[in-house]
This record gives sequence, C-alpha cells and structure tokens, in this order.
Amino acid sequence: MEKKRKAATVSMVPQEVIEGKILLIRGKKVMLDRDLAVLYGVSTKVLNQAVKRNRKRFPGDFMFQLTKDEKDELVTNCDRFEPLKHSTALPYAFTEHGALMLANVIRSSVAIEVSILVVRAFVRIREMIGTHKDLQRKIENMEKRYDYQFKGVFDAIKELLDSPVKQKREIGFHVKP
Repeated sequence: MEKKRKAATVSMVPQEVIEGKILLIRGKKVMLDRDLAVLYGVSTKVLNQAVKRNRKRFPGDFMFQLTKDEKDELVTNCDRFEPLKHSTALPYAFTEHGALMLANVIRSSVAIEVSILVVRAFVRIREMIGTHKDLQRKIENMEKRYDYQFKGVFDAIKELLDSPVKQKREIGFHVKP
C-alpha cells in the first residue's frame, strides 16, 4: 500500500519542478544530493551513504563534491539553499548519469520511476540548449546575408563618415580688420 502511494505521488511530480532543480555548476548540468533525495523519497544522509558504499559506480564525470565557495555562492544566489548556510557538510552534485546510477544504488520502485523523470528533464534541457544554438546559428547566418546585401549602404555610410568636413562660412555681417 505504501509503495503505491509513493509511486502515485512521484508520477504527479511536474517535469518543470525537476527541471527547476537542475543547476549549472562547473559547466555541467547537475542536481544536488538534497534535491535528488527528496525526489527519491529518502533522506540526504541515506542517499549519500548509499553513494559512499558504491563509490566505484560514481566516477568524477557522474558526481563531484562542491567546494565551500561553490556552496556559499549557491546559498547567496538561491533562497532554497538557505538551510545549507550553516551546514559543515559540502553537498554532492550529480550529473545526468550520476542521477541515473542513483536509481541502481537506492534500488526502489520510486527511485526507478524518479530516475526516468530526471533523465527526461536532463534530455529536455539538452534539447532546449540545442534549440538555442540552432537559433544563434540562424541569426549569425542572417547577419552574414544582411551584411552582404547592405554592403553598399554600409560602404556609403563609412565614406560619408570618413570624408573631411568642409569649413562652413559664417553667416551674418562681419567687419574685416
């Protein structure tokens, strides 16, 4: 009965909530141990103990521990990390592959279901970033075409800007000395 209730609440977690928990740290898209623990329905301590028991499954590209400066920056920039302010423990950050590996380590139906949602969130963010890169490439192509089409106009403007300005005659009555 308990497992069914947890599974039902997991399936009700909106994808946007999971995507909102994905952070960019050290140039990698990651989720913190505390956020994954909430999603997997375990405490952060239990999650980190499971990781420590299975350390070989979490190489550096799957998981890394934040530095004190990184933790302080998170606390400063995000209100939801306020509880970390006085914590002496440094949080762990899990990449997409690390979050997926957690499902194997925790071994529960909730963890399996959540890991699928987490991977989908990472994939969706990757697609959105790819879309932005496509958009950026299209804009650059348009700028190239724009520059080529209006090269004559730009050249004329540059010529006008570069040409010497003639001294204007003063207007009015002047007495010559």
